[in-house]
Formats: sequence, structure tokens, C-alpha cells
Amino acid sequence: MRLAILGGTFNPVHVGHLFLAEETLTLLGYDRILFVPACVPVHKMMEIEVGARHRLRMLRLAVTGNRGLRVDDCELERGGDSYAIDTLLDVLERYRPEGRPGLIIGDDLVEGFASWRQASRLAELAELIVARRNSVQRVPLGYPCRYLVNTLLPISSSEIRRRLACGRSVRHLVPERVLRYIRRHGLYV
Repeated sequence: MRLAILGGTFNPVHVGHLFLAEETLTLLGYDRILFVPACVPVHKMMEIEVGARHRLRMLRLAVTGNRGLRVDDCELERGGDSYAIDTLLDVLERYRPEGRPGLIIGDDLVEGFASWRQASRLAELAELIVARRNSVQRVPLGYPCRYLVNTLLPISSSEIRRRLACGRSVRHLVPERVLRYIRRHGLYV
């Protein structure tokens, strides 16, 4: 089975994450996308943290019923800082994927990729997939990679949090199950 990893805070997960995963499946021919929520992200500050367990539950709700999408909580179980190389090595050992697994990163992370822990080894063990988040132009990575020509959806978790805090609608920006969960638990208000 060919699989790719999509890591992040997913605070909260939204339709942009899900659509990116679907496009990776269809455009690049992967069989499964593993969503891996970060425990403590090292490349991103979390302004509002609702707790790892809430983020995990929302993510599981979001992928329910989609055979090509799975959630792996290895970073939460490991605890502490979340490094892509640790996750990749864990996935290689447990899943034994066909060929090199994909590692999806947004073009907003390309500039700092060389500073990631064992970036060269990541590039050697995984097929780096650069997804468009902010730009229609290819941002040079400096390592062998594939550029995903994905549809840009102008949506972000931070925008969803802002909208929820102001009482604005996020319907259709997050899966309905996730929205019900957010409301039931009073998250982001």
C-alpha cells in the first residue's frame, strides 16, 4: 500500500485539510493518507490550544467513512516535541508501506525546511510533496520533491478559530460532525 503522511496541529481540522488529502490520493496515486496530529509542534506556535485529545477526536470524526483517510496518533502517544523524522521512522516500521511514503508539506513551510531535524534524511526516506497553500508559483525546496498542483482553498484553522470566537458561521468550512463537536464542547469561543 502506498501511503502519505499529512501532519499538523489540526486546530481544528477543516475542509481544506480533507480536500488536500483527497487531491493527493487522486493526483499522485496514493492509497492512503495518514493524518498525524502534532503533540507539541516545533515549527508552529499554537495561539489557542484546546488540548490534543479534542484535536484528535475532531480529526477522527472528520475522516469517518473515508477509506483512504486514516488518523494515526503516534505523535500524541510519543509526547513532547513532534518531529517529522520520528514520525516517518515510526510509520516505516509499523506500516511497511510500498515504496517511499509521501510526506506532505505546505509551501508555507518550504523556506524553513532545511532547519528541520534530519531534513536530508527525511528527503532520502520519504517522497517530499509540496502542496500549495499560499502561492500559485512553485517555491524551491532545495531537496528532491514533487509539487502537487492542488486547488487553493483560502481557509485556515486560525481563520476558523477567529470566526468562532466572534460568533460567525464556520458551517461548510469544517465537517458537520466536527462543528457539532466544537459546539458541544464549547471550543474556540
